[in-house]
Amino acid sequence: MPNDVIVRPRPRAHPAMRWLGGSRRAGSVSERALLVSFVGGLLALGAAIARWPHAVPISFLFPTVVVAGVVLRPRPLVMVYGIALILVTGWVPHSGVGLTRSMFVAVSVVAVMAVMLIASVSRARIGTRGFRGDRMFAELRDRIALGGQLPDLPPGWQVSSCIRSAHGEHFSGDFLVAHRSPSGDRLEIVLVDVSGKGTRAGTRSLLLSGAFGGLLGAVPSDQFLATANDYLARQGWVEGFATAVHLEVDLRTGEYAIGNAGHPSAALFTFGKGRWEVIAGGRGPLLGVVPGAHFPRQRGWLGHGDALLLYTDGIVEARGRDLVDGVDRMLGIATTTLLNQGDVAGEVCSAARSGEDDDRAALAVRRL
Repeated sequence: MPNDVIVRPRPRAHPAMRWLGGSRRAGSVSERALLVSFVGGLLALGAAIARWPHAVPISFLFPTVVVAGVVLRPRPLVMVYGIALILVTGWVPHSGVGLTRSMFVAVSVVAVMAVMLIASVSRARIGTRGFRGDRMFAELRDRIALGGQLPDLPPGWQVSSCIRSAHGEHFSGDFLVAHRSPSGDRLEIVLVDVSGKGTRAGTRSLLLSGAFGGLLGAVPSDQFLATANDYLARQGWVEGFATAVHLEVDLRTGEYAIGNAGHPSAALFTFGKGRWEVIAGGRGPLLGVVPGAHFPRQRGWLGHGDALLLYTDGIVEARGRDLVDGVDRMLGIATTTLLNQGDVAGEVCSAARSGEDDDRAALAVRRL
């Protein structure tokens, strides 16, 4: 029949090619060509060593081993390294450079192969070759930073933030997402602390920062934490929880509302009193632990000269130290900095009690 569609079965790859990680798809042709090139090069090098054992240095293996480790997947890489190992084993007794030196070279080659194979297996887990995986994660990390950029505020308002990861790593379990409404009169910010720290928390930070960035401004502010909690609960992570504090500020009137999901309490600076006070109330459970949880909100008003400070536990917690002392210390630094017109978020991050042992993040909003 003319309207019939003939579906031909897709040819299956040869078993040997499936073991090597290849297939009949066009994308695998280049890998097969690379494999043939590496194998041919190693065989040629082996023949040269056998013919001129004292003239051809085994160090020629190093470039091949390194480049193969970068461009090949684990299975073809094992084949290439197997041939390289045979060459090294055969070269040692005939090297003519002494047993100690030849063994040092052989061990060095094997060590390089082991490191490159581990790196290849790591890249294969995410389906990339070469440096594409590194570029992908660098781009995702940059997207977190981009999502955490604070919007420009109208005259009369000032906002600053600081995020520093444990031990200077490039990924952090702390992140923030900010959104200013299209009308420009409402600012929303959520500061999040994902379980874990540094690179170990980086993957969860990558996922949640994108999800929370999509929710912020798209759902009513009083429903943000509840929606984020349900999303995180559906993920089913073993370490699936996070703490968060969500702030909404009306930039016309100074009214604010704060929702807290198991996060350290925000602090309010009242210009008339000249001091900070911890905002009690408005607390709910950790995100991702109790599906359908309710998150009450604490409301207030920022007058001229007043400020709000949001922070993560890395700012005030330290092993063997009392938490209350950590909060008092932070607020003392924040008071001095604020009265000197300094960067409150940056100063409290720099003076964090955890030092380099934990992720640290802080955000300060002030009405001038």
